[in-house]
Amino acid sequence: MRIDLHTHSTASDGTDTPAGLVRKAAAAGLDVVALTDHDTTRGHAEALAVLPAGLTLVTGAELSCRLDGIGMHLLAYLFDPGDPALLAERELVRDDRVPRAKGMIAKLNALGVPVTWEQVARIAGDGSVGRPHVASALVELGVVPTVSDAFTQEWLADGGRAYMEKHETDPFEALRLVKDAGGVTVLAHPAASKRGRTVPESALAALAEAGLDGIEVDHMDHEPGTRARLRGLAKELGLLVTGSSDYHGSRKTCVLGEFTTDPEVYGEITRRATGAFPVPGAGGV
Repeated sequence: MRIDLHTHSTASDGTDTPAGLVRKAAAAGLDVVALTDHDTTRGHAEALAVLPAGLTLVTGAELSCRLDGIGMHLLAYLFDPGDPALLAERELVRDDRVPRAKGMIAKLNALGVPVTWEQVARIAGDGSVGRPHVASALVELGVVPTVSDAFTQEWLADGGRAYMEKHETDPFEALRLVKDAGGVTVLAHPAASKRGRTVPESALAALAEAGLDGIEVDHMDHEPGTRARLRGLAKELGLLVTGSSDYHGSRKTCVLGEFTTDPEVYGEITRRATGAFPVPGAGGV
């Protein structure tokens, strides 16, 4: 059983539509895929409408959080998408994305980069605009060779020359909101230091005590030694261990199913959830 619990579509910063993503997931031989767009569940209906037979969809979102000035992402699975408190918080984060992107564009213009809002909006399409869309604009302009090369201190990484903060949820509040909405939480790529500063292990212990269910260990941004250390930490803290691709379509080099989650861990996630349930595909149109 092959299970990938972290993917993105055009509902946020991926390049595949939700429908295209689930079709690719089935073609890649996955049995279970989670759609976890940034701070939105907008792609779920489209994915469910065409969900291929033999593929199960786990509904979720990747929530933008910040702790002591350090950005972090919380994967939330199988929560009630209509829960008013969690929905209101997600909308606060989403609504701040446009002024943040425009602020980054202004900083890039001051650095001599001729990126425009119209260019970034075209790249984002109907998705929630984010740094990867600005990064893609830099690639189009020939400023950097790849999206990953834009996430440096020179450009868009946390604290970088063109970085702008946005509204991000306190992770302890996010844990409470997701739990109240019947969901399950996993801290995404907690040691992905290439992206910028990461939360200290002492914070992971505090998050575990506050109700965090698991950490994403097997991820393209974690070296083998890092994965081994995180696996030991998870055992010490009583946390579930997941593995995922963090697939973004052509915007990143990762592929669907590059890392996967153990079926027993997936089973425990589904047992803990009360807000929603995995949906098996019936063969979509």
